[in-house]
Amino acid sequence: MSTSPHVVSDVMTRAVVAVGRDAPFKDIVRLMERWKVSALPVLEGEGRVVGVVSEADLLLKEEFRDDLPDLFTQRQRLSDLAKAGAQTAEEVMSSPAVTVHGATTLAEAARIMARREVKRLPVVDDEGKLEGVVSRSDLLKVFLRDDEDLTEEVRHEVVERLFPLPADHIRVEVHEGVVTLTGWVDGPELIPVAERLARAVEGIVDVHCRLAGASGARLQG
Repeated sequence: MSTSPHVVSDVMTRAVVAVGRDAPFKDIVRLMERWKVSALPVLEGEGRVVGVVSEADLLLKEEFRDDLPDLFTQRQRLSDLAKAGAQTAEEVMSSPAVTVHGATTLAEAARIMARREVKRLPVVDDEGKLEGVVSRSDLLKVFLRDDEDLTEEVRHEVVERLFPLPADHIRVEVHEGVVTLTGWVDGPELIPVAERLARAVEGIVDVHCRLAGASGARLQG
């Protein structure tokens, strides 16, 4: 049985393309195009992350190419206007960088990406040194786990832990990531717990709980 990937270090990309503070604007664009990435970490010293250059940062140069915005907008977007004139990574990067640690849960990494509206996060150690990068597509890898692995994990981590052996009267089926629990249990108060734990298994899309108390009364559906 494959163990669920629970934290960022389980799914992150370790071979990372990065640039230094002095990297020229056009070199950054070339690297993004060559490696098909939407952002690059900016490093200094022995690999400490000091910022991130994203496609959005670079596109400000194009946005302000033809016309300057009105005076009110200029005052509101002073930082963007400065980036539009940038020639190096240091001048165009967003700093401080939004980063995560390898031990960050996948759920928390997803929340950070959504809240900060970023597609990729540098993964750093306790000293701020780059260890990898986690992207939206990396977080989605958990949904590529096959149904057999998910079935085994739900049975081992949920059914066998919650209900005394033998638990042959509980059936676990997974189809396209959707798990169905059927059967009866002696402790009906644990049925909502079983559903919650099954839903927490990385790669599960949804849970259909068909468990019932020993009396036969279905408690969840």
